Amino acid sequence: MSELKIAIQKSGRLSENSKKLLEECGIKFSNGISVLKTTAQNFPVEVLFLRDDDIPQYVEQQVADIGILGENMVYEKNKDVNIIEQLGFAQCRLSLAIPKEETYPGLGYFINKKVATSYPKILSDFFKKNKITAEIEEISGSVEIAPGIGLADAVCDIVSSGSTLLTNGLHEVETILKSQAVIIGNKNLSREKQEILTSFLFRIRAVKNAKENKYILLNAPESAIPKICSILPGMKSPTILPLVEKGWYSLHSVVKEDEFWIRINQLKEAGAEGILVIPIEKMIL
Repeated sequence: MSELKIAIQKSGRLSENSKKLLEECGIKFSNGISVLKTTAQNFPVEVLFLRDDDIPQYVEQQVADIGILGENMVYEKNKDVNIIEQLGFAQCRLSLAIPKEETYPGLGYFINKKVATSYPKILSDFFKKNKITAEIEEISGSVEIAPGIGLADAVCDIVSSGSTLLTNGLHEVETILKSQAVIIGNKNLSREKQEILTSFLFRIRAVKNAKENKYILLNAPESAIPKICSILPGMKSPTILPLVEKGWYSLHSVVKEDEFWIRINQLKEAGAEGILVIPIEKMIL
């Protein structure tokens, strides 16, 4: 049986999260410091550890079948690959930033300015779309120091919290692209490899669904059940079980992580007591 070759970042921002995702999907593999590839012990995949900016090319050329990397790098490299799945981690944005003492009047600020970036294609496309004529200075690292050393007037760089920009005397003024980790794939996978990929995606989606939801249990009087059910519809409807104490019931359901605190307050106001919230390990829809 053939193996699906998965390329992930060897080191850096995405590396640990990518390896953790594989482990959460039940895929066991070794990862020594100098290892460039390894075969999973319990699933038909081979993991390749590569530079993230090489992954799109290797996937296009079918050296790897799929890859895990940031959307920003996919768009910058512009290779002939498919984006198969958004993974929800390593969220960031590609933004323009200028010296903090300068006032920003709008995109016209960048006309005839020099902008340093590691993403010249994305930035060039953005300026062209907005009819901005500017000089792009491509550098491979430490982009944020460019204005301070006189190399550029502004920067276009990846931003997570924005603290690095502030430390270097810059402030963010425009977001060009929102990015997160994605899976990309070669467009010509064999039927056998496509079947492995389908199985892999099934596991990933079960892990993602679990992270995005919480299992909730609560006790409530019978009179409160209609109101509580309207607050907690769950995947279909809450599970309702009678308690030993007459007139009281236990309700079990699932709530979205990003709605959790709002729902909890609503439940308490509706008469819920003894609310328990439990993490979900896997969730199959």
